[in-house]
Amino acid sequence: MTPFDSSPTLNVWRALLALAVVFVLLATTGWTAVRNQRGPGEPKEVALAAWRNATIGTRALPDPESPPRLLAGFFAAIGAKRSAALADRHPLVVGNLNGAPVALRYRANRVALTQAREVEAARMEDSRLSADGRQEAGRRMHRFESMLRAGRQILAFDPSGKGRAAEVFGDLDRARRVSVIVPGVDTHLLTFERTERKYSAPAGMAESLYAAERDASPRTSTAVIAWADYTSPAGIGLDASTGKLAADGAERLVALTEALPGDSAVSLFCHSYGSVLCGVAAQELPARVGDMAVAGSPGMRTENAAQLRTDARVWAMRDHDDWIQDVPNLNVGGLGHGADPVAPEFGARLLSAAGAVGHAGYFEPGTESLDNFAEIGVGSYRTVSCAGGEDSCRSGIPDTPEARRA
Repeated sequence: MTPFDSSPTLNVWRALLALAVVFVLLATTGWTAVRNQRGPGEPKEVALAAWRNATIGTRALPDPESPPRLLAGFFAAIGAKRSAALADRHPLVVGNLNGAPVALRYRANRVALTQAREVEAARMEDSRLSADGRQEAGRRMHRFESMLRAGRQILAFDPSGKGRAAEVFGDLDRARRVSVIVPGVDTHLLTFERTERKYSAPAGMAESLYAAERDASPRTSTAVIAWADYTSPAGIGLDASTGKLAADGAERLVALTEALPGDSAVSLFCHSYGSVLCGVAAQELPARVGDMAVAGSPGMRTENAAQLRTDARVWAMRDHDDWIQDVPNLNVGGLGHGADPVAPEFGARLLSAAGAVGHAGYFEPGTESLDNFAEIGVGSYRTVSCAGGEDSCRSGIPDTPEARRA
């Protein structure tokens, strides 16, 4: 049986399995399973409170939720020196402000990471913590040290709870094409990068895609963002089966894409639960988002691509042994994420994932999945490899001027 089979018998069995999953989830986790909620004592909330009470001269600081263009105007008006002073005084705010200059956010996040590293170093020696607590502090400290390495460009950082982050590969200010990787479950600061299985973590995915885009079109100015700046589900439980965290994350993804500098074209690469988030965000994304590619998707909370209500091209892939194919593509009482994006009737452009292994192998170098992502990222649509060796996924799409110049 192939991943594309959708016989009536198979659908009946999937429906029964879905109901069984619902009952198990309700019995074991209940309806209040949202984890990592942030309280008033978390570092980001403390930083926001200090920002709201601060001024620059006699001028109040802008609301951090202001539209990006207003925040950009504020920093332009106060000048580079005062902007840098604000970044040093309020790093957890400035480093996460959509609309603040990119270089200023990098600076602020280095300050915030340095401070967070010192906090965790102290916690490692705190006898009031359990051995597990001190070990966790050590892991976090080493993660922050890694993120502070020279040359890393941290676009977002929040140590609250299990933490959030985003990192840029390439020159975001000058890029003509920007790729954003939206990862899935169990994404937080400690899983943002990995030494083993490097390309299954957001930072490794982005590094791999950036290198592949440079190989695919050396003359195209690109940047890739590893975007782990949302609260993802913890494991395969109730949170992963509903759209609550996807809806919250979708607002953050829309804000990011609206605030990217310049007029670059944007492509989204959405893995696993990240594809749920992308599906929820689709109708609110700005017009600059021209492509949305999903891999290992449990569904996009719609029955077909047209219901996403986006002008972006929708691409989908799944490798032959990805366990996600066994997850029922249903929506029962808000549980489940709808139709299978790689089913022909969904209406996505189906891409080859040849060479990818398992649920986390789509960004491994040497795979057709990564090559296809890179071709989309640089706008070279005529060279993508369609599923099943067909050419239908390429129909009706001209290459971009950047790709034709490559």
